[in-house]
Amino acid sequence: MNRLHAKYKKEIAPALKNQLGVKNVMQVPGLEKITLSVCLSEAVQNPKILNTVVDELTAITGQKAVITKAKKAISNFKLRAGIPLGVRVTLRRDRMWSFMDRLNTLALPRVRDFRGLPNKGFDGRGNYNMGLKEQIVFPEINYDKVDKVRGMNITICTTAKNDAEGRALLEALGMPFRK
Repeated sequence: MNRLHAKYKKEIAPALKNQLGVKNVMQVPGLEKITLSVCLSEAVQNPKILNTVVDELTAITGQKAVITKAKKAISNFKLRAGIPLGVRVTLRRDRMWSFMDRLNTLALPRVRDFRGLPNKGFDGRGNYNMGLKEQIVFPEINYDKVDKVRGMNITICTTAKNDAEGRALLEALGMPFRK
């Protein structure tokens, strides 16, 4: 069991039970999944770029990334349906907990001019979306081998019913939100 998952079971879940006023520990919100995605507009002209992004996301998460394809054709962007366009990874269970731990303790403190995560990322159901402008904040990425700095979108899905419960869970797990 991961360090953060063990802390959640022993300390965070009982504290959240008292804070949220729920009767059963099973009603306490928890993490469901974490999805990382990268979309590249230059992949329309050069689809081989996606292979380097797959390797980077695989190194960051420890799980093989999947190449996503365009669903619709958009002529203004020279895009046809079925063209490889992005890369995605969905993490669950142990890999999800280890990624969350590394995100909070290693990656977010390495972001330049970091003042905390914005509160606008919640979707109304307790899930949180955030974007990183560069993938080099993760220690698994070798800076010398990076050809171009790319961003990524990180979606944290929780079992919370609303944004207040989701924020309470993520704050207890160590996510640094703005005051």
